[in-house]
Formats: sequence, C-alpha cells, structure tokens
Amino acid sequence: MQIDFSKLEPLERYRWLASTVTPRPIAWVSSLSKEGASNLAPFSFFQVINDDPATLLVNINHREDGSYKDTLINVLDNGELVIHLVDYALSEQMNASSAQFAHGISEFEQCGIASAPSVQVKPPRVAAAPVAFECRLAQAMPYPPQAPNCHLLFAEVLRVHVDERVLNEKGRADPLKLDLVGRLGGASYTRTRDVFDMVRPS
Repeated sequence: MQIDFSKLEPLERYRWLASTVTPRPIAWVSSLSKEGASNLAPFSFFQVINDDPATLLVNINHREDGSYKDTLINVLDNGELVIHLVDYALSEQMNASSAQFAHGISEFEQCGIASAPSVQVKPPRVAAAPVAFECRLAQAMPYPPQAPNCHLLFAEVLRVHVDERVLNEKGRADPLKLDLVGRLGGASYTRTRDVFDMVRPS
C-alpha cells in the first residue's frame, strides 16, 4: 500500500501520522494568562530536540477557525511554560484537561488537579507529575511559513522537578517507575511498561 499525501485532506493526513508515529510522549503544558488565570492542556506532538541548551519542542495547532488556543496565547504573551510528563496515575486528569473550557477558566480547578508553585517561572506546576520542566520560550515559529496552521514552540529548560519515587538506586529515572503514558491513534494510549535493552555497537 502506498499513499500520496498530496491527494489527502488534512484530517486524513493527521490520522495516518497520528496512528503510525507512535507512541508519542505527551506534553502536559501549564501556562498563565495576562490576567493571571492558570491553564493546563495536553499536546502529543512533542519531543526533545537539543541538550545544549536543553530544549523541548511542542507543536500547538491553531483552532479550525484560525484562532489560537489559550496555551499558545499565554506562552506568546509571557514567554513561560511548564511541561509535565504524564504517568498512568494522572492519565484520567490529563484527558479531562483536554476539554475546551472558556478562556480564563482554570483546568486545575475544573478538573481537580492539585498545583504547586514553580521556582523560576510564574505558571504553576502539576503537584503530582513525576517530571516537570520549568521552561522559558526560546522561539515561537509559525508553520508552515506560507499559511501557518500551528506554532512550533522551542522551550528552553531552566529547572526540572523529578519525583524521587521514580528514581533507581543510581539516582536516575527508572522507566518502569515512571510508568508514563504515550499517545497512539484515535482514543488509544499505551504505558511504558514493556522494556527491553540493546547495547549499541562500538
């Protein structure tokens, strides 16, 4: 089977990409509005892209009418965000926070998600998240250039909060203890519990 993407509608292209490029990590992003209202939303087009400076990339699509989502508005306004990794214990709350609430309504409050203060940025963080990256916006790139339908956010990591319960005896993150969830296609998710090792050739 071969598929000519140039002949597909955008929704069909999305479905093929989202169901094959898997599992995708989930960036659960908290931000603050100009008025000080907290926002929390998940995004699964997300990845590490550099270690010097430590930088994460989050893709935030525009809404169908071309308007910006609250997360994008907030980050463009104040240049700060906290990116959380989502473990299985938080998956239901993460999913609940994906609902489209009115601007200024806090997902922390609406979904019963406990928050904690950050140290170097103003947006609060999810208190129970196994890992939380405090970030400042390094670059916001509308894409594609000729007719943007999303923004690529390059987020420089300033500080990382790691729950000590997910560390191994060497003080490193243990993938089994992290128990992260990843996004598959449609409504399907997976857990990072099936682990195997391979040694790279010299």
